[in-house]
Amino acid sequence: MADDGTAALGDLLVRAARTLRRRFGAVLAPWDLSPSQARALRVVCAHDGVRLSELADALRIAPRSATEVADGLQERGLVERAADPGDRRAVVLRPTDSGRRVQREVDDARAADSHELFARLPESDRAELARILRALTD
Repeated sequence: MADDGTAALGDLLVRAARTLRRRFGAVLAPWDLSPSQARALRVVCAHDGVRLSELADALRIAPRSATEVADGLQERGLVERAADPGDRRAVVLRPTDSGRRVQREVDDARAADSHELFARLPESDRAELARILRALTD
């Protein structure tokens, strides 16, 4: 098969993803959050309470890993465990006021960083990139 450049495209996409992950890690530094913790906090805040199994599913991680992430967020006062009103034997994670505040701050910082990164491209290129990435991920 002739080289049509698709391997190079894959490499570029991987490099772009690594750049985004590195930048996301830097954005999270002021809050001393890992990317996993930030994603988990977003899920908990978005649902205003989730079971650990639901968190694991949303993050596509093992339940044990979700427990570790939740423990870290709870230790920092960003989430709390509460009895599930639908099943008193089960526990749900709920964001604290501090957790909601940190989530808003992280979202704002990440949006500012994304704006800075993608401002390198003209608007027409950003629109085309969004169209292309949607086509690859749909």
